[in-house]
Amino acid sequence: MTSNVGQNYPYSSETDAQRSAAVDRLLAAREGLADQLANETTALDVNERWWVWKCPTAGCPGLLHVAGYARDLHAIFAVCDGACAKTFLR
Repeated sequence: MTSNVGQNYPYSSETDAQRSAAVDRLLAAREGLADQLANETTALDVNERWWVWKCPTAGCPGLLHVAGYARDLHAIFAVCDGACAKTFLR
């Protein structure tokens, strides 16, 4: 399996409470992330569980947590909890 295909498959899942706690930690720790989410995402709907992906950035051991739906795009906006601190559309 190529790395591009492998990166599209979820790594695991987390409860909505776990997802929310992870995103809240990242919002508290990263300057500007709250503004970015406010400008680039819309609110999530109600789900019991959300997918989690491994970060595709070389050398980053982080996981991607769903932070909202991408505004004006058909995608999920995910935030890495690792050293790269990047955001991704999934």
